[in-house]
Amino acid sequence: MFFVDTHAHLYKEYYPENFDDVLRRSLEAEVTKIILPCVNANSMPDILEAVEKHPKHLFPLVGLHPSDVKADYEEELTQLEKYLSLNDSLIGVGEIGIDLYHDKTFIKEQEIAFQRQLTWAAERNLPVSIHIRDGYEEAFRILKPFVQNGLNGVLHCFSGGIQEARWAVNYGLKLGIGGVVTFKKNKLENIVKEIGIEHIVLETDAPFLAPDPYRGKQNESSYIPLIANKIATIFDISLAEVRRITSENACSVFTKINRN
Repeated sequence: MFFVDTHAHLYKEYYPENFDDVLRRSLEAEVTKIILPCVNANSMPDILEAVEKHPKHLFPLVGLHPSDVKADYEEELTQLEKYLSLNDSLIGVGEIGIDLYHDKTFIKEQEIAFQRQLTWAAERNLPVSIHIRDGYEEAFRILKPFVQNGLNGVLHCFSGGIQEARWAVNYGLKLGIGGVVTFKKNKLENIVKEIGIEHIVLETDAPFLAPDPYRGKQNESSYIPLIANKIATIFDISLAEVRRITSENACSVFTKINRN
């Protein structure tokens, strides 16, 4: 069984000089399926180029990150939606959501963009990768009718509390757990233990949020086993069992990665 990194920005925009080495190390670490989120229209050419070269290992999403929702968001969405019609390699919509951590200027536009992109996913029966930061109530209000009608997905880089985790599970969503769970004094460890391994998937969010002992350095998908080891400790099970369960969880959401 392979590992799945359900969220990594593994393309030239973030790895202009060491992309090949990063991918090679990931495959050597048995992280053989890596999902590439999109943040804006400028990201898509690099994402699709990477996927075209490595179709058995890299799988693209399309979406507008909430922090990239600005005054021109309508134009961005128009450009991104075209990719859904023109490219059958896309396996989902993301990363999309609500982010009110740094700036609330475009909160209304974020909500409109989030709802519209959820509609893309629902109409095409695609899963979603959702980014939420300081906007759980707003995001879950928008999400509710979609998940009630069968929308599936992952709360990427989960940063909420136990209440938000329970909301996600009740909505049938998986929690994306990354390097933060390896940090000292993190709150995720107890949340993960209470929620259960059947509700989580692994991710790196590379090149960000590298796990210990690489905290503060460039992250990469080859570090997924470090996160998995921490999950194994939390549940007192083997690394092999963590790999099996979390990979099966990932494949149940992003079903198109099973075709390669």
